[in-house]
Amino acid sequence: MIRKPSRLFGRDAEWEELADFVAAPSAGASLGLVYGRRRQGKTLMLELLAHQTGGLLFAATQQTEVQNLADLGVVYAAYRGLRQPVAFRDWREGLGELLRLGEERATPVIIDEFPYLVSATPALPSYLQQALSPTSHAKEHTRTRMILCGSALTTMAQLLGAGAPLRGRAVLELVVRPFRFRDASVFWGLADDPELAFRVNALVGGTPAYLEMCGGSGPADLGSFDRWVQRRLLNPASAMFREGGLLLREEPSIMDPSSYAAVLAAISAGNHRRSEIAATLGRPATALGHLLGGLQGIGLIEQVDDALRQKRSVYKVAEPIVRVHQLITQRREPELVAGRAARVWETAADTVASKIYGPHFEDVAREWCFLHASADTLGGDASAVRPSEVACRAHRQGHELDLVVTQTRSSAPARITAIGEAKGTLSPMDVPHLQRLEHLRTLLPDAQVEAPPKLLLFARAGFSRELAEVAGGRADVELIDLRRMYAGD
Repeated sequence: MIRKPSRLFGRDAEWEELADFVAAPSAGASLGLVYGRRRQGKTLMLELLAHQTGGLLFAATQQTEVQNLADLGVVYAAYRGLRQPVAFRDWREGLGELLRLGEERATPVIIDEFPYLVSATPALPSYLQQALSPTSHAKEHTRTRMILCGSALTTMAQLLGAGAPLRGRAVLELVVRPFRFRDASVFWGLADDPELAFRVNALVGGTPAYLEMCGGSGPADLGSFDRWVQRRLLNPASAMFREGGLLLREEPSIMDPSSYAAVLAAISAGNHRRSEIAATLGRPATALGHLLGGLQGIGLIEQVDDALRQKRSVYKVAEPIVRVHQLITQRREPELVAGRAARVWETAADTVASKIYGPHFEDVAREWCFLHASADTLGGDASAVRPSEVACRAHRQGHELDLVVTQTRSSAPARITAIGEAKGTLSPMDVPHLQRLEHLRTLLPDAQVEAPPKLLLFARAGFSRELAEVAGGRADVELIDLRRMYAGD
């Protein structure tokens, strides 16, 4: 096993996949893809992998084919210990020589920012397909482990798409995503303060590079949080100030950023259904497919299916800094540029509470159920945790359920094991919240309810004494506060 360097935080699963790929005993060259949005730490991880294994890493840049081939010749010569750069005539020759590096032992050959090369040389995937054909020298006489890495998600995903030259050639497709909320709290040094960790995560998410872009540290305590936000997120001199807008514009597949930004603005404002988004934009719902699909493809939004209703789903912003940009930075930019961050942050308090903290707390609650909660807590294993809406004849309306935990079974319909409500406000939950959840339990479809599902109450601000007393005497009720979400099951 290739040891993971101590300087690489987290990424245990990703490192294990890469180590298994590099050390695989199979004969013949093999191909792997690594991709994810920018600033997730892909390059660092691959640089460390190359260092640990004695592999070669070449980082492409946005330039011509001739220039990139020249740079490759310099890197290749340095790796081989040659005094002069190698002048490759074309990419066929360059790929051939790279693949020969694994003739004596399993050797990683990593090409970072591969989409830059494809942009300058569209036929490059086809050249690689030929170089990795079943009877090629690379397949019969080397153990080269070639890794293609990139941040242009659409380009990277299309490399293995139907009809693509490299379809069926890769044995590894690794997507590097932002840290989950627990890992992010440790990475930012906030694990001992769940409230502070939650606030930071709700604003900047789990992208590793954002720590450095925020000056290398998060807020010291809750008392300094507001000032930290003003200096690091709402300050035009900060690297984070325009980040939420740049994520969209730096993706090559997005040809009309303004239309996509309008969709992000609508979702950030609380319009989560396709019909609501369409109404906000003044467009037919049928005209949104390419916009929603494009934003999903680059990881800025997620489509979440309804737990109880087929063909019904909602859309949510997947990157917190995008919400900050759409709801605050972009709308109040003239004031922020004028140095009025303190006033902007103060007057945006209601928006932050309802449009940022509220939705993010629900997301964290669902993630906790799926990744961290025990079977005892949930009344079974969590195969899926999704929101829903249940119809109520008594109230003549639908009631939203923040989360429905279902357990998939091979020979029977999915079973509902728990339902829950998550409140990200600063007011403690009280008995009426439990009573509402009890009522919603009676409205669940009989086909999915074999035993009364457990009732999960998530509260950022904790619970009233009365609710705690009632829940304490009931095995079907679980009270989950921030501390339990960050450290318990």
